[in-house]
Amino acid sequence: MRAHPHHQATPEPFKDSRTVLSQGVLEGRAGSGTYVAEPRRRVRVVRSSAREQPGSSPFRADMQALGKQGHWESRTEAKVPAPAEIAARLGIAEGDLCVRTVYEFLADGRPVQLSTSWEPYELTAGTLVVLPEGGPHAGAGVVNRMAEIGVTVSHAVEQPEPRQATVEEASLMGVQKAALVTHIRRTYYSDQGPVETADIIVPVALCEIVYEIPISR
Repeated sequence: MRAHPHHQATPEPFKDSRTVLSQGVLEGRAGSGTYVAEPRRRVRVVRSSAREQPGSSPFRADMQALGKQGHWESRTEAKVPAPAEIAARLGIAEGDLCVRTVYEFLADGRPVQLSTSWEPYELTAGTLVVLPEGGPHAGAGVVNRMAEIGVTVSHAVEQPEPRQATVEEASLMGVQKAALVTHIRRTYYSDQGPVETADIIVPVALCEIVYEIPISR
């Protein structure tokens, strides 16, 4: 992963700017003051189970609808011990081995979203889908990859909450330190229990989140 430069700015200083600074509207310059940041059009990120289709990427579809090129960079580590919170979300013991993949999602080459995914290593070990972004099913998504090993994902649970970006998150996404983000804790379930959990970080200044709720008829 790489750090990204901050926005260029126009010299319009503000005195009382704590709130808009955290939203990414303003940016601070050490020893110089606070300035209006160059605006970036917010992109729409749609959360919907109906968008889990074989051979497609919901993120790429979102970006294509906006006339942007959507892609992602990733880094996978196998056999990472599960921290306590992740273990609880996956229904495994703390320290059990997991496959962890860190993602950086980009629109026209600029970062708009981060995600860290955890899968129980025992679930996929020795199969062709053990690496989410490697092998013949690379990038197919959790639902399609699990189907390849006979595991049917029945539903997902998402818990969104607002918070401030960490220093590392702000650097990666090119937003201000402590900028507002939505932190989504997402977990995929099969009938046998959780198969994957992820922490998705969406900066408020760069994205709007829209949920589509399927209605059974």
